[in-house]
Amino acid sequence: MLGIIGAMDVEIEAIKNEIESPNVSVYAGCEFVCGTINGAEVCVAKCNPGKVNAALCTQAMIDNFGISALINVGVGCSLKSDVVIKNIVVATEVCQYDFDTSAIDGIKGLALGDRVKIPADPALSDGLALAAEHCGATVHRGCIASGDTFIASQALKEEIVRDFGAICGEMEGGAIGQVCYINSVPFAVLRSISDGGDEAALIDYPAFKKIAAEKSAAIILEFLDK
Repeated sequence: MLGIIGAMDVEIEAIKNEIESPNVSVYAGCEFVCGTINGAEVCVAKCNPGKVNAALCTQAMIDNFGISALINVGVGCSLKSDVVIKNIVVATEVCQYDFDTSAIDGIKGLALGDRVKIPADPALSDGLALAAEHCGATVHRGCIASGDTFIASQALKEEIVRDFGAICGEMEGGAIGQVCYINSVPFAVLRSISDGGDEAALIDYPAFKKIAAEKSAAIILEFLDK
């Protein structure tokens, strides 16, 4: 069974609507909708924004549904000039930019204890990138950085790029990747760009959030169709 997690209704509603014979259950305050899409067994959930919410939902999904792999889908901001609104980013790895123990060990982002960046599953990620290309999207591959802050500052954006070399920022993928890594569950993170992560994000995000979210959901459905 493939797990699919998004932070907001708009990111997963189109996917949930395609589930045949849906079975709904609730664990740890999260609603899980399981069934099939084009013959593929899926379990879809909304985690709500933020790393704790994402980690809680991920662990509940792993514990209760025996998923074999997990995709985190949704919107994100660009951290690189050639990654623009409506582009797609598929993570090669994830990190948590706001985990900071550098005062004692000199390392930012060491959330897992022995590594800063957690690699996404190559085969799953390649499949998502191919599905995105089939949907006509411009696809970028690179590090996606997560934190419990909506990135809307050029200064923060530049800091994340400097410290982690990330090309996309958001609020869940790093936590989901950490939980999957600890549980030996292959994972991938797909983001549709809704804004530039700078001061203009407060205007761009509301304008493009729905379009970006629908684009990422369409890619997941294309992936499942293949």
